[in-house]
Amino acid sequence: MKTEFLNSIKLINELTWQSLADSSSPFVNYQFFKALENSQSVCSKTGWQPHHLLWSNSNNVCAILPMYIKQHSWGEYVFDWAWADAYQKHNEPYYPKLVATIPFTPISTTKLLASEVELSQVFSVLTEHCLEHNINSWHILYAKEVQKQSLRVNNVFHRNTVQFHWFNRQYHDFSDFLSTFTARKRKNVNKERLSIAQQNIKVRRILGKDITPEELSFFYLTYQLTYIKRGHSPHLTADFFASILKSLANNILLVIASIDDCDIACAWFFFDEQQLYGRYWGCTQTHNNLHFELCYYQGIEFCIEQKLRTFNPGAQGEHKIQRGFEPVLTHSYHWIKHLGFRAAIQQFCQQEQQQMQRYLTHCQQFLPFKAETS
Repeated sequence: MKTEFLNSIKLINELTWQSLADSSSPFVNYQFFKALENSQSVCSKTGWQPHHLLWSNSNNVCAILPMYIKQHSWGEYVFDWAWADAYQKHNEPYYPKLVATIPFTPISTTKLLASEVELSQVFSVLTEHCLEHNINSWHILYAKEVQKQSLRVNNVFHRNTVQFHWFNRQYHDFSDFLSTFTARKRKNVNKERLSIAQQNIKVRRILGKDITPEELSFFYLTYQLTYIKRGHSPHLTADFFASILKSLANNILLVIASIDDCDIACAWFFFDEQQLYGRYWGCTQTHNNLHFELCYYQGIEFCIEQKLRTFNPGAQGEHKIQRGFEPVLTHSYHWIKHLGFRAAIQQFCQQEQQQMQRYLTHCQQFLPFKAETS
């Protein structure tokens, strides 16, 4: 078996990539990663140097792990700032680090595109590569769960976070979904949705192939405003969105709100054969419950209409619970080169896992659904 690390997706054959991806998810699609690189949204200048792992046998490429050499921890959503601070206090370099993730996208997927190789089999390859090239750690974020035995053997630490996902239990329509709520919670949701019409707000859904240049420009304006309000620069360029609108139109949904034919807010989603993914939100005007309507309720209705199984609206957000989104655990894996920090970071991860499990159990107590009767 041969392994190599490549600094551009252009060095990887698209047909080979797609044959290994074996999924309808836009987040494993070659065109998604190509758009990230071609638009300069990920590059050495932004601290996201592509460093993709290819694993080949004598005849074919049998595995690809999209990866990046990082000089910071922005855009990952599995936060290790405390680790970096601890290194800095001891005058030790935390960066560079090697990260396998979908940039700026906290979505659990099969990170390793493979026909014959399991994720745990690349652990030793990544460790050896880091040791040889002065890389201080590697991280695989939002991956499928790995057996604990392989973690122990490879000195790999396991982290969890909690997200809130919606599950389609074969609902006929939004009212059918709400019928599973307690009366008080159902009344609250209906009140929020009614307030949209009372504010003279109209909402339209546009599939990717039907998004006009004007609608795309308005979306990007609101996307920029969301970051500017928080004092940050947008992660993704306008060229990125223009590119995926051409290559992944069948995986894109844009929801726009307007008053008197003037657009005021929008939410951008991706979807595949099974799932809807809420990604970006922005507005030029603020209105009561507008975020809930565009980012959650419209997405739920879309899932029901299209018979999608799940809806992942993005990271964090306890306010999602009372609107029918259920807590789920995510999984990430980490290897640390510095022997002096390993024990402390391992203890941190173990304690965090316990906290995340308690938090998940706590959140389940506040779900809006009626108690099941035997």
